[in-house]
Amino acid sequence: MNERASQVGVSQRLRLEWLEATANLMLAGNDVAVIRDALDDMLASKLSVGSGSERGSRQKTITILTKIWRNVPPDVKPLRNDALQMLPALNLNHRHAVHWGMTLAVYPFWGMVAAHTGGLLRLQGTAAAAQVQRRIREQYGERQTVSRAAARVLRSFIDWGVLADADGKGLYVRGRQRELGDARVAAWLAEAMLRSGPLVRGSASPLRHPTLFPYRLPHLAASQLATHSCRLDVLRQGLDEEVLMLRRK
Repeated sequence: MNERASQVGVSQRLRLEWLEATANLMLAGNDVAVIRDALDDMLASKLSVGSGSERGSRQKTITILTKIWRNVPPDVKPLRNDALQMLPALNLNHRHAVHWGMTLAVYPFWGMVAAHTGGLLRLQGTAAAAQVQRRIREQYGERQTVSRAAARVLRSFIDWGVLADADGKGLYVRGRQRELGDARVAAWLAEAMLRSGPLVRGSASPLRHPTLFPYRLPHLAASQLATHSCRLDVLRQGLDEEVLMLRRK
């Protein structure tokens, strides 16, 4: 795994409305100090209530939110800039997908939890927290912090409406699956997958990857996706196989 993909990073429960608020603050042209102050005010009654800890859960959550939308890694900046251009005209389903894509591009750990969850849902119709956590520990190490972070990501999935509690403790079923018909957003999501690191390695169809289990995506060939982004390219293998890849600088 690359350096970003080997780190847990996203260790707090993230609500979709918090990401939406962060993106809206970015769209309004605010600098990072204003964004952090606004998020601190918004989360004051929700996280670390009564805590004087400098690195309480509220401050950790704010750091994660600002890294997803403001302080993004250099290679993710063009993806983020495109997202900010698209967001105002997108419907709720597509905005949901853009927040999902930004989170996994910045924090591949989120995508890894999604990949294992989506794979289990595809295979057996349910996903058990214990199964997902065991597979995540195999990749990130037998640490309690890894299990706790994976559990918080799973609870975030429930907050986002993509998972629902099933009968039995720690057992989940698929939540609402959102229809995405915009080819631009589909191409953007494909790039987000590629930016996330090892998630789609060896996959000719990133849009069919279990990481994107919350969405129903259009069936687009790699060459069709590449027409919507100057940062995507197509590698042709054999007579009829196309593999989507990031364009080399």
